[in-house]
Amino acid sequence: MVKKVLKWAGIVAGAAVLAVVGFILWLTITEYRPAAIEDIVDVKDSGAEHILAVGDSFTVLTQNTGYAGLGKDSDFFMDGGRDVKPSKDQVNTNVVGLGAQIEDQSPDVCLLQEVDDLSDRTYNTNQRAFYFSTISDSANGPCTDAYALNYCCNFVPYPLPPIGKVRSGLQTISVFPVEKAQRVALPCPFSWPVSTANLKRCLLVSRVPLEGSDKELVLVNLHLEAYDGGEGKAAQTKVLADLLTAEYEKGNYVIAGGDFNQTFPGALDAFPIQDPSLWTPGVLEADILPEGWQFACDLSVPSCRLLNHPYDPDPSGNQFYVIDGFILSPNVRLDSVETIDRQFQYTDHNPVSARVTLEP
Repeated sequence: MVKKVLKWAGIVAGAAVLAVVGFILWLTITEYRPAAIEDIVDVKDSGAEHILAVGDSFTVLTQNTGYAGLGKDSDFFMDGGRDVKPSKDQVNTNVVGLGAQIEDQSPDVCLLQEVDDLSDRTYNTNQRAFYFSTISDSANGPCTDAYALNYCCNFVPYPLPPIGKVRSGLQTISVFPVEKAQRVALPCPFSWPVSTANLKRCLLVSRVPLEGSDKELVLVNLHLEAYDGGEGKAAQTKVLADLLTAEYEKGNYVIAGGDFNQTFPGALDAFPIQDPSLWTPGVLEADILPEGWQFACDLSVPSCRLLNHPYDPDPSGNQFYVIDGFILSPNVRLDSVETIDRQFQYTDHNPVSARVTLEP
């Protein structure tokens, strides 16, 4: 009897091991492996007709949408909370609310991060299409749209319940025609097998022609590493800085914006770290870019909150950060920058809006 029990226990254990090995093999075979640079072939255009020229001023907005799953009532397991997946009602409310808030700002250029496109965690909502149609129908009129995946996995197995299929990425929407858009891969700090179900970070680079000039406006949408030991952020920031300076040396106008997952100079004085045992962002050093370049951020209002618990209406009950903003090349004048205080109603990030001028 004992031998029979041990035999069956061995069979069950062996089958379990084979199942795990087979699952990891499947994840490895189907792993998303983008090239170092890929042209975005499905740039959408609803008839954008605003022509940009040197000397013009316009607004650019960055918004991490939190895949419409991280509103004021949410926490998140990676930040010390417990939630893994939002409810369907939460996702629908957040998508519509974010669309309305972005439309209310009526930006000329909109840089969005964590935009889900048919993911299990957000009930297969096509957020890219919704934001594009919403902004194209706004006061600013028809737009172009480019989208680059930075999280693509057929099944994310952790935690419990598992996240499942994820398709998410960066979206750049512009009232200006985009001549070309590319996905530029960033270094991944995670090794196999963790890398098979992890993000593949990238830059979404969109090129806007300038009337009467052979130069371009280069828009760089970014979302740098979050949950690494710091080496990933450093390596990705270097790739970003090298790309920006190379474009400026060609005579182009350069604006990089998004979620840096690093605080801007002076931000820790404005919003100190309360508990170092919880998630802590990296720090953007002032000397990462050559003289004449500038960070554009607003230190008076937090751009992000920690998701260790739902949003607390009492500001002192939250850990805040300033990790969203822009980098501007020396030929782009910053006229104003503002973090719009939305009280983190529909996402864990407030939008940051800047008005800039392309200087002759």
